[in-house]
Amino acid sequence: MQIAISVVICTHNPRHNYIDKVLRSLQAQTLPLEKWELLLVDNASEQLLSSKIDLGWHPQSRCVREEELGLTPARLRGIKEAVGQTLVFVDDDNILDSDYLEIALQISKDYPFIGAWGGQIRPDFEIEPPEWTKPYWGLLAIREFNQDKWSNLLHQHDTTPCGAGLCIRKFVAEKYAESVCTQSERIKLDRKGKQLTSCGDSDLAFTACDMGLGTGQFTALKMTHLIPAFRVQLDYLERLAEGMTYSQIILDVFRGKLPTKISWRGKLFQYYVRWRLTPNQRRLYDASLRGLNMALRELTF
Repeated sequence: MQIAISVVICTHNPRHNYIDKVLRSLQAQTLPLEKWELLLVDNASEQLLSSKIDLGWHPQSRCVREEELGLTPARLRGIKEAVGQTLVFVDDDNILDSDYLEIALQISKDYPFIGAWGGQIRPDFEIEPPEWTKPYWGLLAIREFNQDKWSNLLHQHDTTPCGAGLCIRKFVAEKYAESVCTQSERIKLDRKGKQLTSCGDSDLAFTACDMGLGTGQFTALKMTHLIPAFRVQLDYLERLAEGMTYSQIILDVFRGKLPTKISWRGKLFQYYVRWRLTPNQRRLYDASLRGLNMALRELTF
């Protein structure tokens, strides 16, 4: 039987209690094992994961080692190794609902014009987060919505799946891998060690639009994102806001969307907005501006 789905887990020094939960959610999938394979990409972890993590429960599982540190090199290795027609990228803190793979496969059949898709992402916080953080949960890849949506246009972030649970057709992922090899700067768009750069997942999904396909998000696809305590602390959210804003500007420019020059009226409005914010909100706002200015300094137009 042809393998329909390749589940790719890219991980670097995972928390063992988290990765155990991830694997248990995969063991509970309703899609029969013979229809999907499991690839664990050990991205330069301090200890070899092949000796630490048991994948013996899955007859079509492999652990591969990628020595180049970074989420993008790990994804590229997963794309190279995968044999399924659809790839499902699962982070080492993602708990898939038991029907996730079955629904992902059905979407691939029912929506042949969509090349990359995702679903709803619920949070499971290690500690109760402060109330003031709630408007910023989107930075933590939390997405909940009540209707399916899709588009074949670039920069439509409402329909663009994030990396957690990202489903993508193999030929689209291979096109992305080919293009990244000719534009090596794009490898910098995602996490590397403790760096909080991002948007490599959006770049991957946008490749579907490059090929005349679309991106989509579906209510029936559901998963839980495990969020450790440090990720709802102000200093982490500050670094995250800076890194994500920086990455978004870099990605936009790579894909032909130049940032708009801010007029003096715009700068005046920024000062007004900042003045009305609470101290925590002001720190995150300033972090985003730092990311913006850092990106603009690097770019030449």
